Amino acid sequence: MSVSTSTKAVQRRSGPLSWRVRVALGLLLVTAIGTVLFTNHLLTNRFTETTRNRAELRLALYSGNLVSELRRNAIVPQLLARDPALIGALNSGDFSQSTQRLISYVDEIGAASLMLLDKDGRAVAATDRNRLGSMHRQSAYFVDAQRSNITVFTTLPRESGGYIFTYSRRVEDMNASVGVIVVEVDLQKFERAWAGISDAVLVSNSEGVIILATEPRWRGLTEEEALERQPARGAISRAIQVTADWTALPAEAYLSGEAVMRIAGRIPFRGWRIASFTTYASVRERVNGVLALEIMGFAILAAMVFYLLSRKSALRMALFQRESAELRVLNERLQREIAERERVQKNLDVAEQTLAQSSKLAALGEMSAAVSHELNQPLAAMKTYLAGARLLLRRNRPDEALTAFHRIDDLIERMGAITRQLKSYARKGASEFHPVNMGDALASSLSMMEPQLRLRQMRLSKILPERPVYVMGDRVRIEQVMVNLLRNAIDATRNVDNPLVEIILASGETATLTVRDNGHGIADLDALFEPFYTTKQPGDGVGLGLAISSGIVSDLGGRLTARNAEGGGAVFEMQLPILNETTQAAE
Repeated sequence: MSVSTSTKAVQRRSGPLSWRVRVALGLLLVTAIGTVLFTNHLLTNRFTETTRNRAELRLALYSGNLVSELRRNAIVPQLLARDPALIGALNSGDFSQSTQRLISYVDEIGAASLMLLDKDGRAVAATDRNRLGSMHRQSAYFVDAQRSNITVFTTLPRESGGYIFTYSRRVEDMNASVGVIVVEVDLQKFERAWAGISDAVLVSNSEGVIILATEPRWRGLTEEEALERQPARGAISRAIQVTADWTALPAEAYLSGEAVMRIAGRIPFRGWRIASFTTYASVRERVNGVLALEIMGFAILAAMVFYLLSRKSALRMALFQRESAELRVLNERLQREIAERERVQKNLDVAEQTLAQSSKLAALGEMSAAVSHELNQPLAAMKTYLAGARLLLRRNRPDEALTAFHRIDDLIERMGAITRQLKSYARKGASEFHPVNMGDALASSLSMMEPQLRLRQMRLSKILPERPVYVMGDRVRIEQVMVNLLRNAIDATRNVDNPLVEIILASGETATLTVRDNGHGIADLDALFEPFYTTKQPGDGVGLGLAISSGIVSDLGGRLTARNAEGGGAVFEMQLPILNETTQAAE
């Protein structure tokens, strides 16, 4: 077997050189394509994010410059409206020095132009002398300023294209309007500055109309209309576009047939917005440069593969012979290991059978202990009720004795329910849940524990809510947990002078039953809920009560916890999901 295997391996390895070269080249090609695609995706994301960050920074700078220019010019009308020289000229009608005074201001202010209108809307002074004598009575900046007590901002379309941005304010003397001062804001200088960059920038007003743009034909349009004004692309231009965009992310917009990145922002002035369109040219250049280096590296690696394959052809036969010998040795070793594994598997099967038998015996022992523990309490109560009934019959009180017999009958029914539960544990079956009144279950549990409570002469404190508290579960199992908690509390106060058990039933997000005693507390909280853990004397308990109770509460979707009280004693809390409209619908 080993010789034939080695022979087949040698035959497979001694195939023609062209086949091996094809496989090597195929693997190299797949690796190269995968690496290039991964590098393209990674670098495109990184460089695009860098370009986006720079574009956002530029956009924030543009927005800040616009707001700064507008705010700087907004204060000018308020100052000029209080100029005594201009007010005196409007009152006297002598404007010989007014124009020169405005010209002296315009360079210092940095505004596009200044103009003084009299109360009839006639330009009586202006930095642009061509406007002297022109009428502006119907202009928005004159009408709005006459109607307002503050500086007003106006945007008007220019006849030659573009928009005029003005601040105007009413000039008053003795609380009477004598004219209007108009300051034109030079925002076109930003358009001229933006024209020197590769990005396309636009500013739109609150209505979405473009008022400033690096593309003059965009002014007066909405952004959607501006982007639609592109020349139709033919088949050749679309093919070129596909090859040009393969290194870029999906385009956010197309501008003049070119994929661009759109960055938008808000200008904190009258609802204006600003947007820029940045090309992917720089991203493509940087990504393609790295990809070119990678492709060159793979080409060099392919050449090295050809060289190594040619060098190996002379040593192929010697290598095959050595590998054949190693395969024979390996084959013999594998045969020995297979025989050893078969022997170990047989031993393992025998051990599994023994372990299964031991597990069955352990399960029978644990089941017997559980039955003994759970039936001990009802049997003790039955013994007490029988003694009481016997005494009542001797005293010729048959009605009260009949009550005791009814309680004994209930206890027998409860013992049957417990045995049915233990059978269901063995079958791993699911119980049928019903709404359970926690107050009624607690009353039934206290009735069962009444003989022990009287015998110990314990003080019992109960705090119950005014309204019934319902949970979804099995009442017998819930009462079984309550009896175990009460019995633990009684046993914990065995050596206490004034034994006290406090019971609190509360409802909130969960139904919580708290049982507190004034005993000596719990020594080992970690092992408390483990099976067969007990601190009682031999014969008093087997340590299954809390373990069974914890399992019951978990099956009902709740949890059972224990802690030591600050003033001494132990506190047990049983929390179960409370029954309301939501949980009832879920059930």
